[in-house]
Amino acid sequence: MEATRRRAIRDGLLQSAGILVALALSAVVLLGMGVSPWEAAARLVGGAFSSPGDIASVLRTWAPVLLCSAGLLLTFSAGMWNIGIEGQVVMGAVCTTGALRLLQGVLPPWAALLLSALAGLVGGALWGALAGALRLYGNVNEIFGGLGLNFIANGLTVYLVLGPWGRPGSASTSGTEPFPRALWLPAFPGFDVSPYEVALGLLAIAAVAIVLRGTYFGLRLKAIGQSLRAAFLLGVPTASHLMAAFFFCGACGGLAGWVLVVGASTRHQLYPLISGGYGFLGVLVVMLANRRAGWVLPISFFFAAIAMGSVGLDSSLAGVIQGLLVLGVLFSQGLQRRYLPREEGS
Repeated sequence: MEATRRRAIRDGLLQSAGILVALALSAVVLLGMGVSPWEAAARLVGGAFSSPGDIASVLRTWAPVLLCSAGLLLTFSAGMWNIGIEGQVVMGAVCTTGALRLLQGVLPPWAALLLSALAGLVGGALWGALAGALRLYGNVNEIFGGLGLNFIANGLTVYLVLGPWGRPGSASTSGTEPFPRALWLPAFPGFDVSPYEVALGLLAIAAVAIVLRGTYFGLRLKAIGQSLRAAFLLGVPTASHLMAAFFFCGACGGLAGWVLVVGASTRHQLYPLISGGYGFLGVLVVMLANRRAGWVLPISFFFAAIAMGSVGLDSSLAGVIQGLLVLGVLFSQGLQRRYLPREEGS
């Protein structure tokens, strides 16, 4: 117990040092841009929390990032870098749009929304399963396979927007015809974010945390992530577990795509690059959280606040800060593994 406590303190100090180094580098970047770090920090906080509208924008960004992060916890725990999460979000949005186009005016709005959520979930799940199948049965690295599937999903979106689902009399990549207000998720008056969006993200994180900590499936995923070969030799059905991880990760991404179409204050249409980089942001969150579900909540909220708070600054500032934070933590973890190995028997 004493050794475990010392290791936890040591790991925490190393990770904190990595974050401090990343913040120092961010300050250097800001100074190079001619911006005071303190002024930039004040503007970031003000841009994210100065009004109810700003807070709603942060929560609106937080919801899809939470959903993507929840799914990525599964694949990352299994040692799989599911970079194809962006395409899974896009396919969720595509299937959501297709379902709503078929169901609007046919079913009550609440039924159309529920069925479109199911369509988005299934679309993302199948796209995730395809990435898993390429990895397991085609021997295609999940990073390259995922990136290829991202391009295909985005290309399909452009085709649909310009072709079969294009606006009447207008061939434009601006998007499909927006859906009527009845097919939007309800929001609080004067607060343009739906509680259903945030609740869905929180429920996804909670469910994944329970699966990873309290089920045989979660424990086996972690075993696969530690050593795929050892898990296989110990009798773990690695192929089915990895496919399930990709499937459920894609399902979470598909629900994020649904939120991006029907959310309270989105564009309520399908358009190219609808994923908005939320999937890649989820990758950064899970990396920074070191695959721990409890840390995903504050880190993803912090990243959402940076993304929205940086609107008044240079548009690339949020990405620079987020990337440096992840690199700093990964560097500290690398130092830990190289120079501070675990004690024997701990």
